[in-house]
Amino acid sequence: MNKPFNSNRLYFFLFFVLFFLPTDFFAQENLQDHLASKPLFRDPIYDGAADPTIIWNKEEKKWFMFYTNRRANVDSIKGVRWVHGTRIGIAESSDGGATWKYRDTCDIQYRLTDYTHWAPEVIQYKNRYHMFLTYVPGVFSDWGHPRWIVHLTSKNLINWKFESKLKLSSERCIDACVFQLPDKTWRMYYNNEVDRKSIYYADSPDLYKWTDSGKKVIADQSGEGPNVFQWKGKYWMVVDNWRGLGVYSSDDLVNWKRQKNNILQEPGKGLDDKAIGGHADVVVNGDKAYIIYFTHPGRIQENKGKNNYETKRSSIQIAELEYRDGEIVCDRDKPVYLNLSVQKKK
Repeated sequence: MNKPFNSNRLYFFLFFVLFFLPTDFFAQENLQDHLASKPLFRDPIYDGAADPTIIWNKEEKKWFMFYTNRRANVDSIKGVRWVHGTRIGIAESSDGGATWKYRDTCDIQYRLTDYTHWAPEVIQYKNRYHMFLTYVPGVFSDWGHPRWIVHLTSKNLINWKFESKLKLSSERCIDACVFQLPDKTWRMYYNNEVDRKSIYYADSPDLYKWTDSGKKVIADQSGEGPNVFQWKGKYWMVVDNWRGLGVYSSDDLVNWKRQKNNILQEPGKGLDDKAIGGHADVVVNGDKAYIIYFTHPGRIQENKGKNNYETKRSSIQIAELEYRDGEIVCDRDKPVYLNLSVQKKK
């Protein structure tokens, strides 16, 4: 005999769905994966997007990408002034990271007369967003000038309050990567340019007070843009060696072992992807990991020695990482389907 329909149970179920499930459940989990754009993003202002990092904007329910911008499309700039004099750009994605559009630049409330912003590292902790930004106190035509890392906080990922200038191992420290340790304290890996561009680290109990270790953890090859993440039961670090990305693994976040082969060293075949990959962010999403990197598409063999818009412009790209025989590999020509869920990016 069939049981009579219980309307009270239906009403209770609908009430639970509408009022108790998090809104992020509908925003992300029920959507199918999307094919990522190729390239993933180009900056419409200067066409010089590089050094990307992405984070979920919980207030707007979108993914935000922060990036260094270079003035690739500005003519008659002396020396390397074209990589100076810009603020951090923002792009946004409403489809889980598959497509991106330009949003704005960051309102960073720490400004000298002339300044340059590079290599943002953005994380969320409790009720605040934190940015660790490479700050260059000027617009220079050569590389021989100070640059340091500053700490900023925000409630909306747009407006950023200055907290402090970090005291690190030298006055030429760049490219912060901040990672939470198993004991819930924090470690910042960064590039000490004075010491052959080795990777050093500092520790903090709360993201505000930092103690520099004075120690380098990566020194076998010069590099920049360290990025640390946990995946497949290990800690990993990728470093831009200007010959693709070096890959290191660790069990304790202090001692790092380099794998034999770099990733993104061999040119790809896709649009704007026929050059080495540089300074990257890695997003771990469930059991998958994606690497978001940049290229200089015009820096190919036939343009060797040229210094023009085509060799200066840059594009953001994405590829899926694979774990094979204890190492990380990456097929940059493989189409990427994704729909990033709302979780910690590392």
